[in-house]
Amino acid sequence: MSTDVLLALIGIAGVASATLYARRRQWIDALLVLVAAVALGLFAAGIRLPGDAGRTLTLEPNSAAPMLEGVRAFAVKGDGLRAAQWNDLPALPLQWQRPEGGTLRLHYPRQLALGRTFTLRVQRDDKTEARLQLLGENGQVIADARGTGDLSVGWTPPLAERLVLKARLQDAAGKTIAEGPVPLTIHEPSILQVQGRFGAPSFDLRTLNELLAGSGALLDWQVVLGRAITRTELPLEEMKAPNLLVIDAAWFERASSAERSALLGRVAGGLPLLVLGANANDPGVWSRTLGLQLQAQPSDRKIDTPFELPVAPLNPAAREAGEWSGTDNLVWTRNWQKGRIAWLGASEWHRHAISEPQALALWWQGVLDRVGIDVSKEIEWLEPEELPLPGQRMELCARGVKGDVSFPELKLTRTWAARTDSACVAVWPEKAGWLQVKDAKAGTHAVYVYAPGDWPQWQAAQRRDATARYAARTPDKALEGAPRAFPAWPFALAFVLAMLLLWWRERR
Repeated sequence: MSTDVLLALIGIAGVASATLYARRRQWIDALLVLVAAVALGLFAAGIRLPGDAGRTLTLEPNSAAPMLEGVRAFAVKGDGLRAAQWNDLPALPLQWQRPEGGTLRLHYPRQLALGRTFTLRVQRDDKTEARLQLLGENGQVIADARGTGDLSVGWTPPLAERLVLKARLQDAAGKTIAEGPVPLTIHEPSILQVQGRFGAPSFDLRTLNELLAGSGALLDWQVVLGRAITRTELPLEEMKAPNLLVIDAAWFERASSAERSALLGRVAGGLPLLVLGANANDPGVWSRTLGLQLQAQPSDRKIDTPFELPVAPLNPAAREAGEWSGTDNLVWTRNWQKGRIAWLGASEWHRHAISEPQALALWWQGVLDRVGIDVSKEIEWLEPEELPLPGQRMELCARGVKGDVSFPELKLTRTWAARTDSACVAVWPEKAGWLQVKDAKAGTHAVYVYAPGDWPQWQAAQRRDATARYAARTPDKALEGAPRAFPAWPFALAFVLAMLLLWWRERR
């Protein structure tokens, strides 16, 4: 029987009984019948009032997974919980007051190609004067910086190796504010496969050739030395998939329409193109073919980033020139369907090959970065979103993997679980240090597990961020609280008392 039908029958019986008592002028008895009927109806209706049903559970960071039966909300104090802990909990209202200050965040790559500059940046709440030091494994300072607000240091690794550096943050008086490990894996760089076509020889071309060859790049290099004379350098091994085209302006201006179309067709298919603009002579060609408006530059104009270089005779007139966007180191770029074209408007970099070879290599690396060379990687390891800690759940993800992955130190084998753009496994590291990972396809990898006392201010920042994200997951309606049932026993008691009193009056 439905609740509505039951309430209707109770109402009819109550009204009918009260009417009968009223016809005999037994007003008190009629009132008692009505009170009993109303109490019985309220008892059967199960009235629910606005409010929260259940209890509030206070969560502790180091406690085991809680029992959630009867829990309607969570409460947490301090910095909150880690993301891995929140991900295992349902979305419920959260009582939490975010602390202010006392945190810092470190930003740095865990993996780096040899030849690249390692940059460590510390983002901190305190904006007072401070000093950031980067120390090698032998304890020697290899880089430092002073200043207020965020601080950063840079260092160029000399070898491909796996190491654990140390960072130290000190206040103006030299007192250590925070310090901890900075794990870094330096790997061999991906091999560039470069095709170069040049209309005139120069010392700049020779220096660029030496820089690329010194980095291990495969070179298909052709330089026109004179009428019907071309110097050709073939790659040492088969060039299967070129990932960069380099030309000088003279070659492009002298090329036939068919050669230009073929070149731009390859760029449109996704191959980046770098144009060395120092010997450009015909602005009309560039305007018609690439939409690049060139303007004559003063003969004595130079740039100084990071060293002095003369500006090419013809360059775009402004930093933003139509489809082209420029930078301070005189590199303009534009998209060309699936590819990208870059114009380098500087020259005479060969003068720095002997006096400043490291600075020259870094400058050229920045130029190539602007070109947007995409060296495809079949396998890519992704870093954990938060600091791995012993005894805490860690999620390791990678792209291009499937099947099983093993953790020799844990004597554990897991199966990759597919995600939208990656695959992941979850493990619980047992101790601090490098955790070895072996995959049949991806090979050997290592993840650094931090000790519980490493970077407490950074851990606090991550917990606060994770707790704030969890609070944002809670539905708005859930924050209002679930309706709770009003206690039924007062209605039952009122019905019993009314019926007993009516029975007593009938028995008199």
